[in-house]
Formats: sequence, C-alpha cells, structure tokens
Amino acid sequence: MFFELFETVADNLTKMGTQLKAVVAETDIDKRAKLIAVIEDLEHQNDDLTHSLFTELGRNFITPFDREDIHYLATSLDDIADYIYASAKKINFYKINPNDLGIHKLTELVLQGTIETKKAVMGLRDMKNIKEMTEAMIKVNSIENQADDVFDMSIEKLFEQENDFKIIIKKREIYQVLEIATDKIEDVSNVIES
Repeated sequence: MFFELFETVADNLTKMGTQLKAVVAETDIDKRAKLIAVIEDLEHQNDDLTHSLFTELGRNFITPFDREDIHYLATSLDDIADYIYASAKKINFYKINPNDLGIHKLTELVLQGTIETKKAVMGLRDMKNIKEMTEAMIKVNSIENQADDVFDMSIEKLFEQENDFKIIIKKREIYQVLEIATDKIEDVSNVIES
C-alpha cells in the first residue's frame, strides 16, 4: 500500500513538472491558466494521497521501513508538489511573461528533478535496482547545484538588465520558488538515500 501511494505521488510530480514546463512555454494567458488548473488538480490529488499515507501509517503497526522515514518522505514529496504549484500560480498572479531564460532553465531543472525522483521512488518497492536509484539521487544532487547557479546568475542578470523594480521583485520571487522546489527534490533524495 505504501509503495503504491508513493509511486502515484512521484508519477504526479513528473506530470506537474511537465505541465509547469508547458506553462512557461505558453504565451497566451488564458491557455496558461488552463495548464495551471491541471497542476492545481494534481497538487490536490497529491494532498489526498499524502493524507492516505498518513492514515495508513496510523493504521499499520508493521511498515516496510521506519515510520519516521515514511512520514518524512511523504512530507518531502508533498513539498515538491506545493512549490511546483506555487511557482505556476506566481507566474499567473504576477502576470509575468515567463519567456525568461532563468525561469525556463529552472523549470527544466525542476522537471529533470521530478523525473529522477520518480526513478528513485519506483526503486523503493523491491530495492533491486540500487544502481539506478543511486544514479538518480546523484543526478538530483547535481540538478540542485545547477539550480543554485542558475538562480544566482538569473538574479545578477535581472539586476543588471531590469529597471522596473516591480518586475525585479516579481521575477526574483518566481526564481526563488523554483529554486526551492529543487531543494525539496533533493530532500526526497536524501530521505531515500538514508
């Protein structure tokens, strides 16, 4: 039961990452809103799945691995969903044209991170593919480091090229939420590794 729930959450995260990439590629605000609605639905599904995980944790005396690790993994996966949804919402709310190199690069890193997270989570059930899981976790670490660099360069470029302080504040916040999403992806990797 636990593995099935974790796998569904991880699959939804990959779908959310894919949708987020579509959001930043879409220039039409109305079409973008429809893509964000799909992300919102997936985020709500993951909230329900996380609740089910906690319910199962309370019901079962014997768990496949440590109760605290199950709790932390569920919470960490939920955090990824929250930050992906938050970044999509901010793009729409601030009416920012997402045609921005920093936003595109960070979004791509979030998507790659969700794909690697899914690989690692899928390996938990039988632990037969430790090599593939380890490679996925190493990639997640690399993705998070890249996101830090992209964030720093994007902020630097933003302050050099943008004169409108409202846009600076809005874009900085979007960069920040996307970068935090990659931190949350690394948190999941750290839980699985431990």
